[in-house]
Amino acid sequence: MPESRRFIQCDVFTATPTKGNGLAVVVDGAGLSDEQMQQFAAWTNLSETTFLMPPSSDVADYKVRIFTPTLEMPFAGHPTLGSCASWLHTGGKPRQSSLVRQECGVGIVEIDISGETPAFIAPPTSVNPMPEEKIQNVANTFEIDSNKIQRAAILDNGPKWQAFELASADDVLALDSNKADPNDPVPIGFIGPHESDHEADYEVRMFATGAGITEDPITGSLNAALAHWMMSLGTLESSITVAQGTCIGRSGRVTIEPDQASKQIKVGGQSHILIEGTVFL
Repeated sequence: MPESRRFIQCDVFTATPTKGNGLAVVVDGAGLSDEQMQQFAAWTNLSETTFLMPPSSDVADYKVRIFTPTLEMPFAGHPTLGSCASWLHTGGKPRQSSLVRQECGVGIVEIDISGETPAFIAPPTSVNPMPEEKIQNVANTFEIDSNKIQRAAILDNGPKWQAFELASADDVLALDSNKADPNDPVPIGFIGPHESDHEADYEVRMFATGAGITEDPITGSLNAALAHWMMSLGTLESSITVAQGTCIGRSGRVTIEPDQASKQIKVGGQSHILIEGTVFL
């Protein structure tokens, strides 16, 4: 027999509601089976749906499980901020003032809620070289002039990414999402710098056609991985703002704040509660 459960739908990584990345949150997800969670995530058809439940860790404030329409994710950025906003909105009280500790597949992720814009501490990212053959395959697929590819790497911060830095934001915006390989199981992320007079410092796009996502509106986990990559290269020395979703009518904004001393990176963005009610699962 279906049970009534508290439900939130929010919009993440934007100053303008409905211009970010939508997230469905089942606030009291305890007791649901893996199958029930996966089926509901497929039904919402959002890039991610999350389920909150009591933590198994003594230090965490809550536990979250994150599902795409087809699989469970160990970590994702906009579900982290949106789940935190939903948990707080429905009465959650962190053990430590101004800091929420979320338990998920990659461990404990800390979310700083002390400032105007909540931000999570980006999980560690492994950076590995991308085979030249793969770089050329992607260049051919998207018809990118190889001279515009500044560097490429395989990044892993829970999800795995094929990451490419292009010469400019215009080069990133010019990519045709319809050219993405539907058989490639690893999402591809592109980043390029804007001109100095633009409100954002960089433009990012993410294609995950192998997972059924032609283009993701805003991808916190990808931005977190890209930030760690940039820090490892010595090209992230101060706070930056990243734009994403431009080509699909969104106005995503992600703040990246590096701490050179600790080598930690805060990834921030605004969340808006759009729908609140109950769902029967």
